Amino acid sequence: MKRLGVIMCTLMTSVVFAQGGENLQGTAPSGVLDGVYVQQHIPTKKVIAYPHLREADVMWSKRVWRVIDLREKINYPLYYPTKPLNDRRSLWDVIRYGVESEGSLIPYEVIPSGDSEGEVRFDYQGQFLHPIKPPNGNTKDSAYLKKIKALFYSTETVPVIDPQTDAPMIDEDGLEVTKEIYKPISSSDVVQYLVKEDWFFDKQRSVMDVRIIGISPMIQKYDEQGNLKPGLDQAFWLYFPETRYVFQNYFVYNRANDAQRMSFDDLFWKRQFNSFIYKETNVYDREIQNYEQNGVKALLESERIKLEMTNFEHDLWHL
Repeated sequence: MKRLGVIMCTLMTSVVFAQGGENLQGTAPSGVLDGVYVQQHIPTKKVIAYPHLREADVMWSKRVWRVIDLREKINYPLYYPTKPLNDRRSLWDVIRYGVESEGSLIPYEVIPSGDSEGEVRFDYQGQFLHPIKPPNGNTKDSAYLKKIKALFYSTETVPVIDPQTDAPMIDEDGLEVTKEIYKPISSSDVVQYLVKEDWFFDKQRSVMDVRIIGISPMIQKYDEQGNLKPGLDQAFWLYFPETRYVFQNYFVYNRANDAQRMSFDDLFWKRQFNSFIYKETNVYDREIQNYEQNGVKALLESERIKLEMTNFEHDLWHL
């Protein structure tokens, strides 16, 4: 009986490994079960559909843009581990797999704009205007692969080393010979996510609800010597309803119980992250920092917008 149990466990591991592929959690790449049971719930979990919503059901709505800072402790489950493990990985590594390896996620190019002083501003709108798709479904297209590679790799110029002298090579003009190498962007470099979402009151269900529309990773910048530079680079936008089918099959760390982990989609659905509002829809189409330059005042304005939406819901039930 004991031997039969071992055989069944091995067969189950093989089946899940064959079906799940990259989505498999809790099993080492060698196929060895790294645990006491096969973790099947999250890797095979189906996406919970949004409740049906008609335009006539929405009596009030507000669009806001948020910043999720992964350096806050409550947001660590989105940031760690910086290197993939057998049972879990960071949100950036999940996104990388969905875009670069599986091809199930379509990234949308960001369109940065400049102000009168020449300062480049981020594309906070996220209107999904320029999808990066393979032409005619040809995922081997060189132009498409180059664009995808630019999203997940940074270029670095390094000198070419002479294998005989172990010194940098010099050309005929006396200049140092260099070459460009691709360095993968690590999940430790992704320190923020921009989130575009719609809050609305559904009178059919009598609830205040929220739907995330888009998400965009923000990456730390480095100079040619590898030193950290001020500011962040915006990578791309992802259409969030599309990402749910990937996020649903990856574990998020549970501080209290390893046997009761949820998926990344569950984390966003349950709003188990901290963030601050960067912008709300307004007639000027401006961000908070455009009229509240002071950092503390900008945060207070963000809290004011949050409170305004909360009060609207409470006032609906005020007698």
